[in-house]
Amino acid sequence: MNLRIILADDHPFVLLGIRAALGTHAGVTIVDEATNPISLLERLRSTPCDVLVTDLAMPDHSGAAGDGLNLVRLIRSGWPQLRIVVMTTLTNVEILRALASDGAVSMVGKAESMDELWQAIVAARHGEAYLGRSIVEVLADPPYPDCERPPAPRLSGMQAEVVRLLVDGRSISEIAAALGCHRRTVARKKREAMAKLGVTNDPGLFSYVRAYGILNFKSYI
Repeated sequence: MNLRIILADDHPFVLLGIRAALGTHAGVTIVDEATNPISLLERLRSTPCDVLVTDLAMPDHSGAAGDGLNLVRLIRSGWPQLRIVVMTTLTNVEILRALASDGAVSMVGKAESMDELWQAIVAARHGEAYLGRSIVEVLADPPYPDCERPPAPRLSGMQAEVVRLLVDGRSISEIAAALGCHRRTVARKKREAMAKLGVTNDPGLFSYVRAYGILNFKSYI
C-alpha cells in the first residue's frame, strides 16, 4: 500500500505521536503537517494526499475557516475525492451526527488507541467511513428526551428486518440467504429504509438504529 497522509493538529506532541505510530506501517508517508485551519488549507492546495487526518477543534484566529464542522465542509467542497479522518474530543451529538452523515468522513475519539486510528485510516483509504467506539457511544445517546423524540419512521416488515440484520453485522449476501431472496432485493430494501430514516450511508444508519432501536420502528407488512 502506498498511502500519502497529511496530519493536522494544533498540538505538536500530538502530531509527533501520530507520525511515530503511523511510521510503523509499511507504505505510509506523512507528506505534510499543519497546525491550524489556514495552514491546512494551504497544505492541501500544494501537497497531494490520499487521506487527511485532522483535529476538529484547531483554533482559527483569522476566522476564515470557521468552526471545525465548517472546516470539514470547506475541505469536502474543495477536495471532494479526499478521504478525511477526524480526531476529536467533541461530544456534541448534532455536530457528530452531521459529520457521520458524510460518507467520506470517518471519526475517532482522541482518547482511543492508535490501532483504532489506523483502522479508520485503512477504511478511509478503501472508500469506507469508520466510526470509533467512543463516537458510536456518543451517537447512541438520543439527541432528544424520550418525551420529545420525533415519531419513528414506518418501515415495512422486510425493511426493518434488513436493517436489523445489517446492524447485526450481516452482509448483503448473508441477509439475502437468510431471507431467501435476491441480493438486489436486499439492497433495494436497504435503500428504501435509509430514505425513510433520513440517512445516506452505513455509519448514519447504524448510529440512528443505536440511538432509537429497531424495535421503535412502527413496522407493517
